[in-house]
Amino acid sequence: MRETLEPFVATQKAGADVLLNLIRSSCNGLERLTALNMSAAREFLNSSVTNTQQILALKNPSDLSRLNLAQPALEKWLEYSREVYDLAVTLQKEVSNIAEGQYEQISKTASASLDKSAPGGDVLAATIQSFMKEYGRAFDQMNVFSRQASAIAEANLQAVTNATKATAAKTR
Repeated sequence: MRETLEPFVATQKAGADVLLNLIRSSCNGLERLTALNMSAAREFLNSSVTNTQQILALKNPSDLSRLNLAQPALEKWLEYSREVYDLAVTLQKEVSNIAEGQYEQISKTASASLDKSAPGGDVLAATIQSFMKEYGRAFDQMNVFSRQASAIAEANLQAVTNATKATAAKTR
């Protein structure tokens, strides 16, 4: 009986390890996003102070049109958007790699430890094989979804970048 439970115990241990790796990866991603947001907030504050000082230093209100305050802000926003996108792509790749490693490990563990000769071994083997088949389908779907989401996000970021650059070029 103990031998028939070993595949389940190994699978549960591998699942716990993957969960810990996903949590670590998520925490690292959150830490990087927080640092990025703090840097962006600091930059926004500094830019706001500089812009306010430039506006207050004007002697003639008509000189306001000569100040180029919008272009640097748009460029900083685009750079921030690119960095957030890069962070999201990196995190998605890390999660996919963890899940792929988990799938391979579970497949190896389950296949190697199946004992069909044990009492009820045929049923257990069929159950584990069915589980692995469904797990494989779920993993494949997750990868397809991740690639589609990355492609959509990249296309959206490119469209926003192009639109912003076009708008900025018109205002010059």
